[in-house]
Amino acid sequence: MRRMESPGRIPRITLRVLCALFALSFVIAITPSGTFAMGKGARFVFAQLEYRGGNWNPRPRAGRVLVWELVKRTSVEAGLSTISVRPDDPEIFRYPFLYMAGDQGFEPFNAGEKENLSRYVEFGGTLLVDDCAGKPGYGFDECVRKELAAMFPGKKLTRISDEHAVYKSFYLINRQGGRMIVNQYLEGLDLEGRMAVIFSQNDLGGAWARDALGDWEYEVFPGGESQRTLSFRLGINIILYALTGDYKDDQVHLPFILRRQM
Repeated sequence: MRRMESPGRIPRITLRVLCALFALSFVIAITPSGTFAMGKGARFVFAQLEYRGGNWNPRPRAGRVLVWELVKRTSVEAGLSTISVRPDDPEIFRYPFLYMAGDQGFEPFNAGEKENLSRYVEFGGTLLVDDCAGKPGYGFDECVRKELAAMFPGKKLTRISDEHAVYKSFYLINRQGGRMIVNQYLEGLDLEGRMAVIFSQNDLGGAWARDALGDWEYEVFPGGESQRTLSFRLGINIILYALTGDYKDDQVHLPFILRRQM
């Protein structure tokens, strides 16, 4: 992305309005195909955080494969190419969903990066953090927790309830996905009742990734291909949660989501 100077004070409503526009672009209905209908004006973009040090892109093909599955399985309109943004890039505010992956430690965010990224999250952006190494307490995991603690004093990652909307925003999910199962639950950072940061230690990207020939890049264990299927469903759910929030907590839509039981 083209680098720009740091913006001035951005109204708090910015990303929340953007997310609301995405949500309003959905014509929520029970269709024969069981998918959402989405307005033509909105297009989802898979944006990935490009940070300093470490390995910010350990699964370079994962995002595009997930977006392809998102387009096939839902009526979300999306660009099939992915983009990267730096933590201090004002362009970050254009994207309601941001993916941060890694498999090793990285350099601490500087003051400008922390301010911009914390604003992004506070103003309505959803950050999915994917630990591709699966080593709790070390490397990437350790750095992520330190940076979140610095950006959001007094807040911490906690277990996301099995009943949370992220597990039912499109599919009903009752197990974890990923290339491996290091943790049996997702963690999250709650800001004013919204799960603004979602953290997986199970390498979701490793389960999504295909090579240039279309073959899976990594084996999935211990659950094999059924676990890979769960990985895609969970990724799609997280994107839909980023776009629509707690919509699926509304019980009037329970008959619809029950159709999506696994």
